[in-house]
Amino acid sequence: MSAIESIAKNSDLRKRILFTLALLAIYRIGVHVPTPGVDGTAVLSFFQAQSRGIFGLFNTFTGGALSQFSIFALGIMPYISSSIIFQLLTSAIPYLEALKKEGEQGRRKINQYTRYATVALAIVQGYGISTWLMNSASPDGRPLVISPIVAFLPFQIMTIITLTAGTCFIMWLGEQITERGIGNGTSLIIFTGIAAAIPGGAQQLWELVKNNEMQPIFALLLVLGMVAVIAAVIYMEVAQRRITVQYSQRAAGGTGMQAMQTPTSHLPIKINFSGVIPPIFASSLLMFPATMAQFVNVPWLKALQDSLNPSGTIFNILFVALIVFFAFFYTEIVFNPNDVADNLKKYGGFVPGVRAGKSTADYIQKVLERVNVLGCIYLSVVCIMPGILTTMFNLPFHFGGTSLLILVGVALDTAQQIQSHLITQKYEGFLKGAKIRSRRVQF
Repeated sequence: MSAIESIAKNSDLRKRILFTLALLAIYRIGVHVPTPGVDGTAVLSFFQAQSRGIFGLFNTFTGGALSQFSIFALGIMPYISSSIIFQLLTSAIPYLEALKKEGEQGRRKINQYTRYATVALAIVQGYGISTWLMNSASPDGRPLVISPIVAFLPFQIMTIITLTAGTCFIMWLGEQITERGIGNGTSLIIFTGIAAAIPGGAQQLWELVKNNEMQPIFALLLVLGMVAVIAAVIYMEVAQRRITVQYSQRAAGGTGMQAMQTPTSHLPIKINFSGVIPPIFASSLLMFPATMAQFVNVPWLKALQDSLNPSGTIFNILFVALIVFFAFFYTEIVFNPNDVADNLKKYGGFVPGVRAGKSTADYIQKVLERVNVLGCIYLSVVCIMPGILTTMFNLPFHFGGTSLLILVGVALDTAQQIQSHLITQKYEGFLKGAKIRSRRVQF
């Protein structure tokens, strides 16, 4: 039975997938609804000229909503930022750490604080971007804001309300997808925004071949190379370093004798343990000077912008260095080998050949550091790939980087959840109608 037939026969899974697609369609419709009071064509030409800065990165994650300055211009990024902040603060603030250990109740409390922080960030970003738009103009000199008063409210107030409401609505859509749909809602929203640019890139490649600016054989080899890169990224995203864990011996029933058995398990450590956090932080820091140079006429800042060309050597060296730093920093924050060792000792688990306690924690830390080195090499190669391809082959679009990591990661996670639903369906079908005989003694 094929996967499509299995999904079609699973009514619950089918409803979840249709529900998810419907909410994602609503999100894509909202991307094209403009914010009141702005000149859409002037804003579009302005952001196209600023695509090299940090706005280009944000525009990618919002699926083009920022370049159109729609009601979803801030996208889901305020929620992502607040989630990352609270994830880091959980290891630094004892109160949040205690909430995390309380289970479901503590997790709900942290999620509530995350929502409040999302609204605060959206208000601050909405004020900043509205003030900036009022003082900016398009490359041809047209003002971006049509009128300082929209209806009966100042443009800044109207923009803050609109963008904050749009962010809250997207956050609600993501939570609904997570609870009632399939996959992680927040990740799927980012996935949809990035994937929306794929048809445009394919069309640009076709235009190059059609206009004899690129040989068809070279284009075919380029597509095959992209497929190979995607396969390599999938392999690395699912790759794990498994640490063998054994548990204390216990008695098992035998044929009249007590047989001793030692249960064996594994502690999986992903090769790319930190995910896309290091590339996002690194690219944001490197693009910040290029963005500030657009608003401040300072000679040394302009020189710094020119030296930090995304296809330049200095940019790539700093990019790799920041990726390595944030990968080790993030891993140190979110993963505590001492807690893992204590939990293993508590439940009678141990690593063969390693003493329980501090020795186990040191061994796990050593393995994690070695795995992190391989993960940093993998992240660095993928993230500097767009600049190299653009420089060497003059591609009109970017392939690789953070966008590719997000696309592959979200697709794998969603496919895994769909597979879990299908396996659950098979088990339910197997047990349906089966009568389990009672083991109670009948008198």
